[in-house]
Amino acid sequence: MSTSVSTPPVSPADASPPTAPRRDGRGPSLRARKWATRAPLMPALIFLIAVTQLPFVATLFISLFDWNSLAPDKRAFNGLSNYASVFSDADLRESVFTTVLLTATVVVVSVVLGLALALLLDQKFIGRGLVRTLLITPFLLVPVSAALLWKHVLYNPEYGLLNGAWAWVTGLFGDSSPAQPDWISDMPLLAVEAALVWQWTPFMMLILLAGLQSRPPDMMEAARLDGANAWQMFGFLTLPHLRRYLELGILLGSIYIVQNFDAVFTITAGGLGTANLPYTVYQTFYQAHEYGLASAAGVVVVIGTIVIATFALRVVSSLFSEEAGRA
Repeated sequence: MSTSVSTPPVSPADASPPTAPRRDGRGPSLRARKWATRAPLMPALIFLIAVTQLPFVATLFISLFDWNSLAPDKRAFNGLSNYASVFSDADLRESVFTTVLLTATVVVVSVVLGLALALLLDQKFIGRGLVRTLLITPFLLVPVSAALLWKHVLYNPEYGLLNGAWAWVTGLFGDSSPAQPDWISDMPLLAVEAALVWQWTPFMMLILLAGLQSRPPDMMEAARLDGANAWQMFGFLTLPHLRRYLELGILLGSIYIVQNFDAVFTITAGGLGTANLPYTVYQTFYQAHEYGLASAAGVVVVIGTIVIATFALRVVSSLFSEEAGRA
C-alpha cells in the first residue's frame, strides 16, 4: 500500500512576485549595475578616443585654414576652400584617379587569384598544409619589406630575378644578349600593382577558403548524385554561396588598398604617374608644407574609407545573420 502526499495548490495571492531592483537604498539599482559592467571598458574607450578621434578633430580644424608652415604669420581661416582645391587641382584629381585605378585593379586581380587558390586548397592532396602556409606568407610580411623585396630582388635591371628569367627565356630562342628591361621605369603603375596583388591575394584566399569550407556537404553530395558536373556545381551552388564572402573580401581589400602608402613610396616614390591620394597627402604636408590642403585631402580619404567600411560592416552583419539562421 503506497501513500502519496499531495501538495496544496498555491493561490496567485500567495505566490511571491518576481524580484525587482531594489530602490530603497539598501541595494544597487539596475543603472548602477549596468555602469559597473561598463566601467572596466572606460579606460580602453578613453584611450581609443584620445588616439583616433582627437587627431581627426584637429585635422578637421586645420583643414579650414590656409596654413603653410614656411609662412606661419600668414595663416588665415578660409572655410571650405581647401576642399574645393582638392577636387579642382589637376594633380590632386590625377591622384584620385590613380587611387581608384590602383585599388580596382589590385582588388579584382587578387579576388580572382584568391578564388583559384582557394579552390585548389579546398581539395585534399599530400602537403596541403605546407602549401597553405607558403601561400599565406606574403600577407604576413611587413608592407615596406614586401615592397623592398619587389624593388630590389625582382625589379632591379642589373641583378633582379625577373631580368635573369627574361635572359634565360630569350637565350633559349638564340638571343644571347637580350635587352634588360627596366620594369619600374617602363611600367611603373603595373609594377606597384603586381607587388600589391602578390601581397593581398593570400588575404582573399583565406576569406574565400573559409566560405568554401562552410558549404553544406549534403547539398553538394545531392547535386553530385543528381549528375551535376564540376562546372555546374561551381556555377549554381558554390558561386552563389560565396557571394557574401566575395563581397566581404572586395570591401575589406578596398578599405586597405585605398589607403596604401608603402608600395608607392618604396617602389616609385610617387613618380611616373603612380602617386595615389595618400602619397599626395604626404607630399603636400611634408614637402610643400601646406598643412591646410593636406589635412583637407586626408579628410577626403577618411570619409571615403568610412563609406566603404559602412558597406563592409553591413555585409559582415548579414553574413553572420545567415550563418546563425543556418545553425
